[in-house]
Amino acid sequence: MLTQAPRGTKDVLPAESYRWQYLEEKMRQAASLAGYREVRTPVFEHTELFLRGVGDTTDIVQKEMYTFRDKGDRSITLKPEGTAGAVRCFLEHNLYADALPCKMFYLNAPIFRYENPQSGRLREHHQFGMECFGAREATTDAELILTAYRLLQELGIRNLSVEINSIGCPSCRPVYHKRLKEFLGDRIGGMCETCRERFGRNPLRVLDCKEKKCQEITRDAPSMLDLLCDECREHFEELQQCLSRAGIPYRVNSRIVRGLDYYTKTVFELVTETKDGKLTVCGGGRYDNLVQQIGEQDIPAVGFGMGIERVLMLLDADGVIIPNRSQYEVFVTYMGANRLYAFDLVQKMRESGIRADMDHCGRSLKAQFKYANKTGAPLTAVIGDEEAAAGNVKIKNMSTGEEAVVSVGEACGRVHAMLG
Repeated sequence: MLTQAPRGTKDVLPAESYRWQYLEEKMRQAASLAGYREVRTPVFEHTELFLRGVGDTTDIVQKEMYTFRDKGDRSITLKPEGTAGAVRCFLEHNLYADALPCKMFYLNAPIFRYENPQSGRLREHHQFGMECFGAREATTDAELILTAYRLLQELGIRNLSVEINSIGCPSCRPVYHKRLKEFLGDRIGGMCETCRERFGRNPLRVLDCKEKKCQEITRDAPSMLDLLCDECREHFEELQQCLSRAGIPYRVNSRIVRGLDYYTKTVFELVTETKDGKLTVCGGGRYDNLVQQIGEQDIPAVGFGMGIERVLMLLDADGVIIPNRSQYEVFVTYMGANRLYAFDLVQKMRESGIRADMDHCGRSLKAQFKYANKTGAPLTAVIGDEEAAAGNVKIKNMSTGEEAVVSVGEACGRVHAMLG
């Protein structure tokens, strides 16, 4: 067990970390274009934050949180999602006192959920998220949806579409809850145990059930869209206008409710068609009451979360090749007596911004060349006895065979020229 990672976790190996770095750079660029700045919050928070923010009717709180008592007998929970921590940070540091909206994103944030590991979703997985505080208009919702859509499209995710819904607000949702309970009244007994538990506390979550029999029973359930108040209806109509004007393919899906209790008005998912059916790549929505629920300030907010492992999985499935660069640009080879000469040259090259290395394992010159080939270094620098005596180095292009013998002082300039 000492040499095996816990179930539901996965190492990112040195040979594949470039894939993550590529995605992270693209995500930073997408967030920056819309004026979002990075926030980094702790990997664990006080448990009460998630009980109050995420909601005690959610599967996350009821079944999936990693919660423990620390040495001060405080209840601590590893983050099961990113939004509540961002809200806590926003309140604790009085960011609402600055000019609003406050736009922030988090990247490669570890998320912990105790659930059966599944494709693209592990017990420890990582998210890219964007959160906007202080903007009520539907243009903000559209901005986030468009940012996520364009990012995924640029990365190469195919068959991508947007699904949106409105789940109303505290003014109009109680009317819908009553109508939905009336519909479910004599049907709930045939539904799964989880739906029966949700029925009394938050009937809206019944529509989120993944059990086929429950989906069949609720197929003709009333739609929240028919009972929206004027404010929610106008907000949802404006969102659709924004997406249409941007030319983004979307459809209204009244079944989307998302799995967290804090959502109001807009909820959305970006989905893609796979050989196994639809898969959600990104999900989010508006949570206008969450800031007040956690603190005291009445500040609207909207955001989304995107699983990095899931994006990587889809890129692989679509055959997208993420560009990789060689580990080194130059590998310095040497005959045994010239090791310190080679060491000095490597340091000069690194100071010049060249990715360079040398043999540190006492290999023969032939073995050094073989290793240099394995690293994929496009150039080798050769220091034999003759070169060392003359203060020179031989630089060779491994693909063309081009060679140049130059002085050590000229070596870095020649390498830059040969690399182009």
